[in-house]
Amino acid sequence: MSTRELALGSGQNASKFVFTDTDLVVERAADKKWPKVKTSLRNVLWAELKGDAFEVSLLAKKKPKLPLSLLHVTGTVGDADKESAASFTEALMSAAYAGLPRQRRLKVFVNPKSGPGKAVAQYRKKIEPIFNAAKCKVDVTFTTHGKHAQEIIEKLPLDQFDAVVVMSGDGLVHEVFNGYAKHAEPAKAFRIPITPIPTGSGNGLALNLLGLEEGRDVAVAALNAIKGRPMPMDIFSVTQDGKRYMSFMSQAMGLMADLDLGTEHLRFMGGTRFVVGFMYEIVKNKQIPAKISMKIAEQDKRKMVEDLHASRAQAQATYTAAAASEPGAATSTANGETASGTSLPELKHTGAARGDSDGWVTFDQPLTYLYAGKGPYVSADFMQFPVSQPNDGLIDIVLQVRADRGNMLKAMDGAERGNQFWMDTQHYYKAHALRVEPHYQKGYLSIDGESYPVLPFEIEVHKGLGSLLSMYGCFQAPFDLPPEKPPAA
Repeated sequence: MSTRELALGSGQNASKFVFTDTDLVVERAADKKWPKVKTSLRNVLWAELKGDAFEVSLLAKKKPKLPLSLLHVTGTVGDADKESAASFTEALMSAAYAGLPRQRRLKVFVNPKSGPGKAVAQYRKKIEPIFNAAKCKVDVTFTTHGKHAQEIIEKLPLDQFDAVVVMSGDGLVHEVFNGYAKHAEPAKAFRIPITPIPTGSGNGLALNLLGLEEGRDVAVAALNAIKGRPMPMDIFSVTQDGKRYMSFMSQAMGLMADLDLGTEHLRFMGGTRFVVGFMYEIVKNKQIPAKISMKIAEQDKRKMVEDLHASRAQAQATYTAAAASEPGAATSTANGETASGTSLPELKHTGAARGDSDGWVTFDQPLTYLYAGKGPYVSADFMQFPVSQPNDGLIDIVLQVRADRGNMLKAMDGAERGNQFWMDTQHYYKAHALRVEPHYQKGYLSIDGESYPVLPFEIEVHKGLGSLLSMYGCFQAPFDLPPEKPPAA
């Protein structure tokens, strides 16, 4: 492990900066509250030498359980130390941005009404200072009405931005992807990565990219906008009543749509609203009649887990290789289906399901809910799609048939770990396409948390069409096979 050190000043004005292959350590004699700071090189935002002043901007935790805080550390450089300080500065920046571009150009959307309604205050207090510290070039819009972000994205000058940052819940991400679809150059638009900063109720995308621990820390999410690498993301085409919409996360009917859209009046509760909604809907225990047709790719649950582990290992190896590459390689395209085209991909699997001979399978049992989508977490309390992968070209489909109230309530225990995946009453599929014919009209159809008419619809997957920023190269939702039961005595 290589080590570089820079010592400045003496006595009470002494400061020392040491970085290794992984960490930066700062010691300051004059700071009695925080005399020693240790943080990952990932958390170093900027370092520079201006005249006789050396400054490092970084993110660090004052205590292990606290969120990241922005810290500016300075030291005075004497004439004799300027050459070594300049060399140290460039070496630190090279290590902190290994394989990454500096000073990203970010288009930022802030939704003042998302979740508990604190997004604007959080942006001004926490996010804007972090972007400024990393010297990002930021163009921010505070949304004022529904589809405001989509309207701007539809006309976005694509060559002026490296990423789109969405400070909201998942609904605004839905707007951005649909704005890409209506852009004059949709294929090129979809190649601009999106990254969320969680201020909504569910914040599923942020949790999937950063994990349960980091996915609720807005400073970590801002860091992902600065240092994440493009990760391919499958996008869904949803066709309904002759119209085509883009979806990135989920489509729900029955119980799960009811607790999502039916609890809008409980937004002030944050993510707790979903738990309250779940309890209420379980008491009603109603069913939805619908005909479900799927073009299935896999239905063996254990095989899905094994495939998940293999995919993550490969993705992490690719990400590690990217970290050692030149910055240009780190901003490569998402390798989507339309990388060389100017229009959205054509639909291949839609149309009426024509029977088992062409791969379609029909499921027509009464359901408590249908939930389909991409990304393990739909909220911090619920890992609905534990074996979901960002770029496998498939949609994960959950069909929950009727179960007694007791078993449904038990499913809440461990739902944040995906334990309900193993329930016998929960049918789980990976498919290329999905067709739904609801035999009812009163209720909700939720697409990425947005309300749509309860009418027949079809879904098709476009492999790698979209792009997200990720600091890991895969979803951050650990899931494994259940432990083997000991043999009977």
